[in-house]
Amino acid sequence: MTTVAEALTEATTERAPTKPPKLNSAAFKEVPQVRAVRDSIRAAVEKFCKTVDKSKPLTRESTKEMAEAVLKPLGLGESCLGFTMVMLTNEFWREQVAAIPFHRRLMLLPHCLKNAEGCPAEYDELGLDCKKCGACEVGDFRTKAEELGYKVLVSEGTPIVLKIIVSGHIDAIVGVACLNVLEKAFDKVLLAGIPCIATPLLSSNCKNTSVDNDWVFESISLHTPVPGAKTKTYVHLMRAANAMFEEPELTRLVPKARQTPATAVAGREVKDPLARHESIAYDFLARGGKRSRPFMTLATYDALKGAPATLSDSGWELPDAAKRAAIAIETFHKASLVHDDIEDDDAYRYGVETLHRVHGVGTAINLGDYLIGLGYRCVSRDRKSLGAETAADILDKLADAHIKLSEGQGAELLWRDAKNKALTTLDALKIYALKTSPAFEAALYTGVRLAGEATSYEKMIADFSRNVGVAFQILNDIKDWVGDDDNKLVSGQDVLAARPTLLLALALEGSSPALREELLHLIASARNAGTDADEIVARVRHLYFAAKVFEKADKLVDKFRAKAESLADEVQPTEFRELLYYLVDSVLEKPELPRQGVVQFVELGK
Repeated sequence: MTTVAEALTEATTERAPTKPPKLNSAAFKEVPQVRAVRDSIRAAVEKFCKTVDKSKPLTRESTKEMAEAVLKPLGLGESCLGFTMVMLTNEFWREQVAAIPFHRRLMLLPHCLKNAEGCPAEYDELGLDCKKCGACEVGDFRTKAEELGYKVLVSEGTPIVLKIIVSGHIDAIVGVACLNVLEKAFDKVLLAGIPCIATPLLSSNCKNTSVDNDWVFESISLHTPVPGAKTKTYVHLMRAANAMFEEPELTRLVPKARQTPATAVAGREVKDPLARHESIAYDFLARGGKRSRPFMTLATYDALKGAPATLSDSGWELPDAAKRAAIAIETFHKASLVHDDIEDDDAYRYGVETLHRVHGVGTAINLGDYLIGLGYRCVSRDRKSLGAETAADILDKLADAHIKLSEGQGAELLWRDAKNKALTTLDALKIYALKTSPAFEAALYTGVRLAGEATSYEKMIADFSRNVGVAFQILNDIKDWVGDDDNKLVSGQDVLAARPTLLLALALEGSSPALREELLHLIASARNAGTDADEIVARVRHLYFAAKVFEKADKLVDKFRAKAESLADEVQPTEFRELLYYLVDSVLEKPELPRQGVVQFVELGK
């Protein structure tokens, strides 16, 4: 049997890399294969975390620094860094997970623990429907967790987990996953402030892998009194933003004007057309989306009131007027989506057919207009409780955002329909500053103004929103080109819709005259490409890589992010500054850059 000393000696004889690896490099996805080494790291982490202030949220960088501090006296190299970071987050959250009732926890298990040969389980929309046959650990873990009252999910579909958290069904996660999956989920979990414990799989193989079973059973059974220190989290405010759009809360906050019941005509139920129109609008307002804009408004208001909602899920209450103002932000966003879908003739929104495809263009335009009016009314009818001056300031900011958004979309449409498709980076950035930033600005300003005077914050909010909004739009451009066999994304849709993207501007500015002319011709013909669409997208992709646009765009995101963070650095009070940092991290989450693949691209100028 290998001793701890022998294992440590073996680990330290590895050749040190000449260049420190990036946090997401392969070196951070290795689990020490000797149990004695894993135990020694866990014990060192346990001791280290006794001095950590658990009231302050972790960040990826702070966790990395702590992991390096733990590993140094052990003499272990960076190959153990990812594993140690997971151990640190486990120990950080252990007391808080243990204090959460079992029925409010989610047990998340991976497919790859199942017995690959002859597994009788079938898949449903949530993942593997385990039969508990006893042939693998999945059934054992699931049985133990369900006996205690856990909700259990056997799936690699991590996006659904955050939705479950925000919906209010669970308050903590106990999971098993490979380091590769944990690394991808790291930022989301840290940012959201979700109490969680994860046991890493011993390898990243996706078939018949293994795990330290005793660690998993121990984490499932954790149960202790409520800890003294609780970590700040925005989950409660995410839930509040989500709950406003669920019935009956939505119609309580924004009562429907048309309550005419359906009547029977010739044996057939006929609904009043006014009530039907209103119902379609409310259904669309309640449908899908991340509710990020109303969350910004509620969280800003909370931050300037001392941030009570970040420390507890009870003992605080948001006034209805603040909730209605946040709903107003969402009505404008939803109206813009209806109109954008018409202008781009998109077929689907939130996984179902777009309103204009279902109800016709004229009706959809009118529904968008209705939502805009509803948004203004959400604020104007609270002018007595808000105060006339506060209501007027918020309405003025909403109107300003409405105009700017329309200007940005108008500029994009005029460019799309123009014969000359020339575009500079400055042109693209101007459009981005108008299309995306005003919504962020309106959401933040509304939260500030609801809490009190906003004059001292107004310029900062405008500048911060512009930098975050432009960076967010650039990231959307990049994401449009990230398509693969796993997520079934279709890349290059901005080309086919003839949108004036920053990527296009960078390609035009970074290409030879001949390639520039070819690119302009491709963009001009893309909207009516028909069966040639795939070839056009492939060739544009080719030219984008030749001009190195993805790397250039990535650097611009970093530049705008840095500007936003420098603005946040000067903000008081601390609670508002921390919220702005959180928004930068969550809104500007970077995707992997598109991969060039095996295609050989021409050099510029040839």
